[in-house]
Amino acid sequence: MNIYKEVSNTIIEKLKKVSEIKDFIKDYESSMTVEVPKVRDFGDFSTNVAMLLTKVMGKKPRDIAEILIPYLKEIPFIESINIAGPGFINIKIKNEYIQQWAFTDSLIETKVSGEKIDLDYGGYNVGKNLHIGHLRTTVVGDTFNRIAQFLGYKTKSYNHMGDWGRPMGLTIAWILENGMPKNVDDLNYMYPASSARAKEDKAWLEKAQKITVELQNGNEEYKKIYEAFIPMSLNQVDNILKKLNILRFDENKGERLIAEYVPQVEKILEEKHLIVHSDGAEIIPVKEDSDTEPMPPVMWRSSAGAQTYAAADLTAIYYREKTDHPNAIIYFTDNRQTLHFKQIFRAARLAGFAKDIELQHIGFGTITGADGKPFKTRDGGVPSLEEMLNIVSDSVHARVKESGKELPNDTIEMIALAALKFNDLMHDVKSDYIFDVESVTNFEGRTGPYILYTAVRLNSIIKKVGETKTESKQDLTSEERDLLIFLLDFERVVDTAFERRAPYLIANYSYDLCKLINTFYHNCPILREDVDEGTKAHRLHIVKQSLKVLSTAIDLMGLRVPEEM
Repeated sequence: MNIYKEVSNTIIEKLKKVSEIKDFIKDYESSMTVEVPKVRDFGDFSTNVAMLLTKVMGKKPRDIAEILIPYLKEIPFIESINIAGPGFINIKIKNEYIQQWAFTDSLIETKVSGEKIDLDYGGYNVGKNLHIGHLRTTVVGDTFNRIAQFLGYKTKSYNHMGDWGRPMGLTIAWILENGMPKNVDDLNYMYPASSARAKEDKAWLEKAQKITVELQNGNEEYKKIYEAFIPMSLNQVDNILKKLNILRFDENKGERLIAEYVPQVEKILEEKHLIVHSDGAEIIPVKEDSDTEPMPPVMWRSSAGAQTYAAADLTAIYYREKTDHPNAIIYFTDNRQTLHFKQIFRAARLAGFAKDIELQHIGFGTITGADGKPFKTRDGGVPSLEEMLNIVSDSVHARVKESGKELPNDTIEMIALAALKFNDLMHDVKSDYIFDVESVTNFEGRTGPYILYTAVRLNSIIKKVGETKTESKQDLTSEERDLLIFLLDFERVVDTAFERRAPYLIANYSYDLCKLINTFYHNCPILREDVDEGTKAHRLHIVKQSLKVLSTAIDLMGLRVPEEM
């Protein structure tokens, strides 16, 4: 039940019929809002309509608000109204209305949307270990995918792998000289070593560039080497994604598989005279007269004749339009690729691709250490995702040991997963954030372990009480009221998280919900012997509804709840 939508629509429709303002309000209908205040002390909802009309009506906002209040009081679910500040109208709704919706099975409704969304995240480079730089694209992309599916959108997730460019040439060059990798550790060493050598050895770089072009042109020897190490790399990726509880990608379609569509796109670009030859390379100019900042051309083909990263991304848009027919294609990558996607989207429009498709890039910030620099291990290296999980798991183990408890390893891993993922999700995706293992593994405060602990507590209450024979609605205490109206706000939060492409709203809602749940638990006893059956049944129902919403939020974040903590 989206109580916000119900209340908002009713209030706005009522205001549009008020005779004193209906001649003035027509031009302001799109700007009228009903908001959910951050602090509910003065009301459950507020509207800005009196502020909007002050100029056209020539009256003070508070005077306009006084005109509107009698009409708003006619709405059956409104308990009281007051005017705050310069003229905001604050509205409190009746407890009966809250209970009417909060005690139904339709607290969370299933939705169906006809829209299709292609999501591009992950983007892992084969032949390389997944590292801390892949955490945000993976976690945020996966969570947004879950949110979209929850709201009824049909999604298709793409792991657009880097599996066809220069890194492949560098890796194959190393293998030709040093032999095939025996395990993933060997493989993970090869590309960084070869890349470092290429920075110092021009001949080595040229050799790798030549191998890249020949691989793309079908060289059988290089293709055989390529196909031998790729499964090893993909298996490594699959294992870490399982540990992170990431939904399986619908398509692991990287640069190599998209390459077969490059000739089709190239033909279109040539027919539209979009490709320009420049110093042996082929480029697509995308600069516009209105640009005030540099806008380099898209590099379609390198001077060495190799397919480029940009060519693969442009061709992928063409492919997805032809095969998926999505309403939107959304990318989750590092902020540093913002310019790249501006270029690609412009090239796509020039080529006539995705005319009716929303193309959007969501850039994310960097994970830093306390010094504000990119987070690194104690030895100064870039940690792999496996190492990040181990760092967090070790910290959870230590905390549990200090508390004198003993928990199964599976439970420790679930807590560590929540600590790592929740800490990432609670920050605005566009912002950098500091990673501090001691903070993220705390069992109190705005952390993943706190979220899981609250869910475990709710499960424990339900198990201890069992089934009650009576269903009872009683007058609400302030703690019960605060919790129930917050539960009813969940769908609005999910809608907003989707519309703003902001999964952090789910994470922070979860934390605020857990605070209200624990306040309710401490002030509204359920398990005490002096609690009568009617009150127990009433509060147990609140517990069950709380668990339903919290579990849904936890699932949207891709966390797992243990049996005990």
